[in-house]
Amino acid sequence: MRQVIYLSLALIFLIACGEKNINKKDELVALKKQRSEIDLKIDSLEKEITKTDTTKATAVSIAVLQPQNFTSYIEVQGQIIGDENVLATSQSPGVVKDILVHVGQRVSKGQTLALLDASVIKQSLITLDAQLSLAKELYEKQQKLWEQNIGSQVQLLQAKTNYESLLSQRKTAGAQKDMYTIKSPIDGVVDAMNLKIGDAVAPGFSGIHVTSHDKLKAVASLGENYIGKVKENDNTLLVFRDLNDSIKTHLSYVAQSVDIISRAFNVEVKLGSNGKLRPNMSCIMKIANYQNKKALVVPIAAIQKTAEGEMVYVANGETAHSVIIQIGRNSNGNVEVLSGLNEGDKIIVAGYEDLENGERISVK
Repeated sequence: MRQVIYLSLALIFLIACGEKNINKKDELVALKKQRSEIDLKIDSLEKEITKTDTTKATAVSIAVLQPQNFTSYIEVQGQIIGDENVLATSQSPGVVKDILVHVGQRVSKGQTLALLDASVIKQSLITLDAQLSLAKELYEKQQKLWEQNIGSQVQLLQAKTNYESLLSQRKTAGAQKDMYTIKSPIDGVVDAMNLKIGDAVAPGFSGIHVTSHDKLKAVASLGENYIGKVKENDNTLLVFRDLNDSIKTHLSYVAQSVDIISRAFNVEVKLGSNGKLRPNMSCIMKIANYQNKKALVVPIAAIQKTAEGEMVYVANGETAHSVIIQIGRNSNGNVEVLSGLNEGDKIIVAGYEDLENGERISVK
């Protein structure tokens, strides 16, 4: 009887434990189901909040990519000079006796600018003039006598030879006297005076600078790496920052040889007469050596360098996407895009500094 009771109690205990285990499994299943539903609800709420909450989006500015005329320039420092800029000096050494012009005065070709002391030549001319006058008179008298069959032919020839010899000496002395003057070789303006009365001067040294403002030109030097990249008639922009002005023109001359020392070659732009410009003024010479009338262009500042190459951010809806691009020439802060972008793409040009691929954006 006692054994029966024990068996009954054991059976009741086993049944109770089984029911308890079944309840726990059901509870676990129920909890997992609740957790899944909660996760789905959380995810849904996050998406809804993300759509409506602009405070988490990065503010950016965009530019819609459109084909445009793109020109690339070679930029170099230039200088304005007179096509005719000369130093007028004497042809003979001497001492400056008189200066006949002043700085800023317009002079003509052949005009006397200064005189040197030519007293010795002048005295020689006085003597020669007297001898020449006498010789001329004797020659003319001998010629009249010969016409009257008076005197010999030898006397006539001697008188003629003496007269012509003195006449030649007079011309030579007159030419020597001219060598004691400083004359302007061109039409122009006295630009600088490098002598004063009493100075001893020599040919090719101190003199008077004369510049022609009617034949100005801009000159610049380019490194030999630009050989073949510029040519005559290339469009050129001369920028005068001090004047806040510019001139659109073209290259007039490209040197055919490279300087052996500087390893550079000269380019020139002829300007003619221009009342605003003066010799020795500086300018920026911008030579157009490439043009694409339908280029896709982005600001250089918007391009970031990555391990994969140059990259820009493109706005796609409310998200920023990074795009690897291939770039070409650059000019004036812009660069030509050869591949990677298409017309109509919205390039992020401001606010891109801290962006990451896929990040939400808010367009200003």
